[in-house]
Amino acid sequence: MNKSELIAKVATDTRLTRGEAEEVVEATIENIIKALGDGDDVRLMGFGVFTVSRRKSGEGRNPKTGKVIKMPASNRARFKPGKILKEAVNS
Repeated sequence: MNKSELIAKVATDTRLTRGEAEEVVEATIENIIKALGDGDDVRLMGFGVFTVSRRKSGEGRNPKTGKVIKMPASNRARFKPGKILKEAVNS
């Protein structure tokens, strides 16, 4: 399912217009991104938890040249599925 299909499904399930459903989906995604950008976790009971974790700096290799390169520390978004999602996927 892609974003457009998700919007269509939300519109059908909620009896909203496609435009209204698109606003809801976009607002949800934007708010998750904003919260993660601010360093907050996003907990959706039963679905899962979005968190930000810190990746340490390190060294890597350029596969073409074999030259060692420094990789800077960075933040990364992570997702841990909740119980209901795990059960749905594994049923």
